Amino acid sequence: MLERWNAALDYIESNLDREIDPTELARITLTSEYHFRRVFSALAGLPLSHYIRQRRMTLAAADILDGQGVLDVATKYGYTADAFTRAFRDLHGITPSRARRPGAVLRSRQAVTFHLTIEGRSTMRYRITELPAFHIVGRTTRIPLRFHGENTAMTEFHRHLTPGTGEQLRELADLPELPDILFVSDGFEPEREDGSLFDYYFAVASTVPGTPDWDTRAVPASTWAVFETSSDTALAPALQQLWADAFSEWFPSNPYETIPGPEILTVTETSPDWTSGAGELWIPVQRSR
Repeated sequence: MLERWNAALDYIESNLDREIDPTELARITLTSEYHFRRVFSALAGLPLSHYIRQRRMTLAAADILDGQGVLDVATKYGYTADAFTRAFRDLHGITPSRARRPGAVLRSRQAVTFHLTIEGRSTMRYRITELPAFHIVGRTTRIPLRFHGENTAMTEFHRHLTPGTGEQLRELADLPELPDILFVSDGFEPEREDGSLFDYYFAVASTVPGTPDWDTRAVPASTWAVFETSSDTALAPALQQLWADAFSEWFPSNPYETIPGPEILTVTETSPDWTSGAGELWIPVQRSR
């Protein structure tokens, strides 16, 4: 499957001086555009649009140093003069005209190639399961995404929940597969960058809509990939790592792709101080084409 992803990278490299069609990237990898963007970001470490822009500005620097006019180079890569100057400065830290001065230091975004690596971690534990339509019922907020470390906005949200909220919600939980408190992520911005906003729910799964007292999100019947993890010393980082492992390791190696929908984290075991325990990450999926 990684061969298809590398073929998509070849397509990008061959079309940096013309329009790059995301639907063609999805066709090459036999996935949806939505899934391609998600997995690309996990594998490459930056959003697709950023990678394409930085690769174009890497090649544009060589054209500028060859003596080509700024407007000519901007047009070559599909930019207006002002937009080109901004994109060039974003990568190189200087304007195109300054890049021609002796001693100017430029930066290079190397072309990405995907490789399957073995890092000594145990194999991922997962299952594929079906869930009927249900409702997420609870409290929600919109906060910044954090890939690593504590999400302070999330911590503040939990700190300000009314005492007893969890107990009230547990009385509404009636889906056997998801019987306890859920930590739900949804409504991501398209590029899903670190710091971009998403909807976060402290909630339960219910087969009936919540009352107006609660925030509710309907979820259609779907297929789900469920990833499991546990830790004796650092449960929170282990749960956070599930997302990275799912998108950088599992999806590129398995015939499933993500579909739009909420991503659900549930803690199945925990110590009183939350340093150890076990949990699951639920992601809605469909079979790849």
